[in-house]
Amino acid sequence: MKVAFVGKGGSGKTTCASLFALRAAATGAPVLALDADINQNLAVALGATEADAAGLPTLPAHLGLIKEWLRGDNPRIPSADQMIKTTPPGRGSRLLRVIEDNPVYDAAVREVVPGVRLGLAGAFEDADLGVACFHAKTGAVELLLNHLVDGPDEYVVVDMTAGADAFASGLFTRFDLTFLVCEPTRRSVGVYRQYAGYAREFGVRLAVVGNKVEDAADADYLASEVGDDLVGVLGRSAHVRAGDRGAPRDIAGLEAGHVAVLDDLRAAVDAVGKDWERYQADAVAMHRRNAAARGDGPAGSALAEQIDPDFVPGPAVVTL
Repeated sequence: MKVAFVGKGGSGKTTCASLFALRAAATGAPVLALDADINQNLAVALGATEADAAGLPTLPAHLGLIKEWLRGDNPRIPSADQMIKTTPPGRGSRLLRVIEDNPVYDAAVREVVPGVRLGLAGAFEDADLGVACFHAKTGAVELLLNHLVDGPDEYVVVDMTAGADAFASGLFTRFDLTFLVCEPTRRSVGVYRQYAGYAREFGVRLAVVGNKVEDAADADYLASEVGDDLVGVLGRSAHVRAGDRGAPRDIAGLEAGHVAVLDDLRAAVDAVGKDWERYQADAVAMHRRNAAARGDGPAGSALAEQIDPDFVPGPAVVTL
């Protein structure tokens, strides 16, 4: 299953994403984590040292390789240069599995802690300031997810940009379930309402995780504001706080109540079920929007021709 964690800046979405990934990995589930936040903190949140995190490769740095590998021998894509972030897979494309050996993972994905592999969108560099949008970097994540086939009890966990900025690219459509991390405050609930409005427009499945909940009054406030979207609440964690100060982040030390909530989140994800036809249809719809934005000229027409109308990805296609 593919899951995203979004929320107001400072709400704790990176922490929640890391805990979800670590808990799933601790049960033996294959986990691929992707950091698509402008603040690239997921590696450290998972347990990597700051020095090790600084030395990790990024997906955009290997975008040419990624495009060439994913393109395969798809006849609708004459060259990798013609692929963009929304290019959907078709017959002849290479599809990735959550855990496998391939040139993309060899170049740009690393196991940062046992059981969790991580790919990074990468941080802003000096050359980007004033001239580039961060979504140019998250495009590599979007392209990868378009071609990634996950099976039962496999998890792709993505830490997204803060707030409704996640809707600035088609990346928000790539998930089976999106968790919005919400504090018991008016500002955080406001972000939830804005995100929920956009989510409804595009059919995005949304669930809320309450975070930094101190008491019953906090929990009641969230329940009254977000209703049935609320799937669990997390309070302050001494284990997480110690990890933020440099202590080991071994999930085995997490409080039992927090572990139970993480298991509830995983159950909510698993209950969604896979719908590969919808997944491909959403990718195609977003690609058509990009093609239309480039007009009726050669550029827009070439993008529209990349769509394979009869192709649906999924585990059965990978095993052919």
